[in-house]
Amino acid sequence: MKLLAKYNRVNLITTIIVMLITGIIYYQAISWILTNQKDKDLNVEEQEIFNYVALNQHLPQTFKSDDQQITFTEAKPGSVTRQFINTVYFKKWDDENKKHRHRHKDNGEYESGRGLITAVNVGSKYYKIQIIESKVETEDLIRLIFTITIGVILLLLLILLITNRLILNRLWQPFYNIMKELRLFNIADNNSIPMLDINTDEFKELNSAVVDMAARAKHDYKDLKTFTENASHELLTPIAVINSKLDTLIQTENFSERQSKILNDLYGAVSRLNRLNQSLLLLVKIENKLLHEKQQINLRELVEDMIAQFDEIFQDKNLKLTYTLQDKEIYASRYLTEILLSNLISNAIRHNYNGGEIIIDLKDDLLTIKNTGDNEPLPDKKIFTRFHKSSNSEGSGLGLTISQQICENFNSSLRYSYLDGYHTFTVNLSSVYPSIFVTLAKK
Repeated sequence: MKLLAKYNRVNLITTIIVMLITGIIYYQAISWILTNQKDKDLNVEEQEIFNYVALNQHLPQTFKSDDQQITFTEAKPGSVTRQFINTVYFKKWDDENKKHRHRHKDNGEYESGRGLITAVNVGSKYYKIQIIESKVETEDLIRLIFTITIGVILLLLLILLITNRLILNRLWQPFYNIMKELRLFNIADNNSIPMLDINTDEFKELNSAVVDMAARAKHDYKDLKTFTENASHELLTPIAVINSKLDTLIQTENFSERQSKILNDLYGAVSRLNRLNQSLLLLVKIENKLLHEKQQINLRELVEDMIAQFDEIFQDKNLKLTYTLQDKEIYASRYLTEILLSNLISNAIRHNYNGGEIIIDLKDDLLTIKNTGDNEPLPDKKIFTRFHKSSNSEGSGLGLTISQQICENFNSSLRYSYLDGYHTFTVNLSSVYPSIFVTLAKK
């Protein structure tokens, strides 16, 4: 979930909770104010009754209206406690509401009311006074005020959300621009991350830090690439001299068995060193995109040629080879494609066991190369790491790394999987080139 969505969700939930709490408080406050006003009106009615009794020495006539009822009841002296009460008010229907009478037993309806119970002495008699006023208009006013307030709050909330979305999108646009530049950043090319025109200090500081980091990474990468190129190139001459001297030395006679073993070990070590150096040089060329030649290739024919080249090795290791190939045209570097297929197939042979099985299928956009091997999957995060290899492997540990770099050079990816006893690698080329899927087994 994006930060903007999270912010809006938290903001909306918090606002709703606050609005609910403040709405309840607001409703109770309005209700208390209007009820207090109603109590003042009841006090006025009470005082008028007291004044009338004091002046005339008798009770006023029983008063009833649509919104007020006053009743007098004789009671024992001192038995009445003055108090305000919430009660009901019976309102009779007027002529306009007579049409409702056929549906009701009564000639009116009960409404909520506010009452005052008090007492008055008239001569030697003690009377309980009950003054009740209807609260319908008060409650209607409360509901109207509350409805208008809630409507205004909801409108403000909607405007706030829309405004936040528009404003926050604009505020976060520099961040998205920086992320776009980071996604396009490639340490191997000559393009650098530019300084963007940003007014926000935090994003300006972030942009500056990203630019500095990218510049340092490019500088370190160039230094490392230059060192690798120079080291690999400088190793060519001494390795060639050592190979030449060893060839000359091996051709001489009169070596003891121990001396012959030492010479063979030296020759094998120098051969591995030469292969390693060649692999590093090839890796540098692929990473720097120095191999540009491309042509139309029939992948089926190329795979058949590779199978023919490895035929003796298949037989020596007693491997059962099964393959089904269909025509597939691709546009790529033939040299790199041969290296890719050679690495993957030789890797499948090297990490297979005697009497094992290899299955090669080329159907549509899928090239599958399966082989038996150990019954455990390989560590996915390490198999493409440079110089990573199994303990009994005689390879340089760069074969799969080179294969991955070739796939990236073809704008593709190399992936590994393990299924039904077969180790699987998948190469997925983009639509720019005719797609290839390569699946292979490796120990």
